Amino acid sequence: MTTAPPTDETSLLALWNSWSEEGKAQAAALLQQVQETTWKPFYCGNWQCDGRPHEKWTWPHGRGDQHPPRTNWDIWVELSGRGAGKTRSGAEWTHRVTDKVGRVALVSPTATDCRDILVEGESGLLATQSPRNPCHYLASKRRVEWANGAVATMFSAERADRLRGPQHGAAWVDEACFMANIEEVWDNLLFGMRLGMHPRIHITTTPMPRRWLKKLLREDNVHLTTASTYANIDNLAPQFRKAVLDKYEGTRLGRQEIHAEILDDIEGALWSPGMIDVDRLAHGPEFYKRVIVSVDPAGSTRKGADETGIIVVGQGDDDHGYVMADWSGTYSPDEWAKMALKAYNTFDADGIVAETNYGGDMVTNTIRTQPDALAVPIYTVVARRGKALRAEPVVALYEQHRVHHIGVLMELETQMTEWVPGETGDSPDRLDALVHGLTLMLVKQMPGRVHNPAQITRRLGGLAPVIPLRRFA
Repeated sequence: MTTAPPTDETSLLALWNSWSEEGKAQAAALLQQVQETTWKPFYCGNWQCDGRPHEKWTWPHGRGDQHPPRTNWDIWVELSGRGAGKTRSGAEWTHRVTDKVGRVALVSPTATDCRDILVEGESGLLATQSPRNPCHYLASKRRVEWANGAVATMFSAERADRLRGPQHGAAWVDEACFMANIEEVWDNLLFGMRLGMHPRIHITTTPMPRRWLKKLLREDNVHLTTASTYANIDNLAPQFRKAVLDKYEGTRLGRQEIHAEILDDIEGALWSPGMIDVDRLAHGPEFYKRVIVSVDPAGSTRKGADETGIIVVGQGDDDHGYVMADWSGTYSPDEWAKMALKAYNTFDADGIVAETNYGGDMVTNTIRTQPDALAVPIYTVVARRGKALRAEPVVALYEQHRVHHIGVLMELETQMTEWVPGETGDSPDRLDALVHGLTLMLVKQMPGRVHNPAQITRRLGGLAPVIPLRRFA
């Protein structure tokens, strides 16, 4: 067992005098090195600290919620709002744990996230390393090595199977709520946590109402800490405050993304988080019978106008629907037409579907103005029924477990689980686009790929005739 170093000045002086001259010289050289770098210690002795400068700690440092729990724990779940400092917390804990553990797992939703955020990010391992035990990144081996011999290996949820076999004494899992296959990732990780006397896992994530998270927090060996974005507001750019806090404060999404709340189901909403989560997949099928880009244009381009919903959905051989991507945003007509066409080409789609209630053929004409868009099949939806009635057959598909979200589509899913017909106004843009696409794909069957001359033309590199419009009520 490691003995804690003394903290009073008399004991420290006695310890210093007991060192050899060579040891004192090495300590002085290390102190000089620290003073010449931008590195500063992160943990002060106050477990209730707010992280602001005080006494000798004249720089921003760790808050109380960023300190490792003092209780006996196996899993530390740190739920934080956007920009609250959870990456810094995870990096500092990982550096600290390498004094006792030789092998650490770094787990992120994607390999790119692991590299760009956990390792090379502004608050990642390389930026926060201590001169006392520096580390370096070996990209070819997917790992970080410390001077004392500790090694952290990088894993992504995209390849959860790679966690099978390797053993670890500690793990840092980032943004676990945004891993579509978190159950598979978690199971494989737990089987490998078998090195040392007390393997531990630190989870840093913005919360989502995932079944996995709610179940985990009920376990006895889990310690939970939370922090809102405002806890770290002094260290955030003013533009972030304006762009994010002003937009989402006071909203349900803001409670999740800013204040790190785990939201409950809304009574009367057509979808619940559980309905989506239960059939979520990390990857879709290798082949889609059909793919459609669904567009719900905003009715205005003025400041504060609604977004244009752009959702990509596919149909597999099993006649299930797969929600593949959400490219929605605030666009001008020309911009959303470009985005819809880009999605059409990126996903090798069979056509574009859009609602034309208020714009007549505006959607069609806007898309047709884009280069190489004349051969794109455009399906138009003329809504003659209320939006809730149109959504109900799509909700039924979810209840029948016939729709799968590929990955986590947070903003779309937020709209789906928040909209209450008759109470929260018109259904939102992303949700409408989803309903249009799945209605055309699975409720009103569209033609198969073999009958789509646009696809054939694109593959052959030639020209195709203009495809006539197909209207569905």
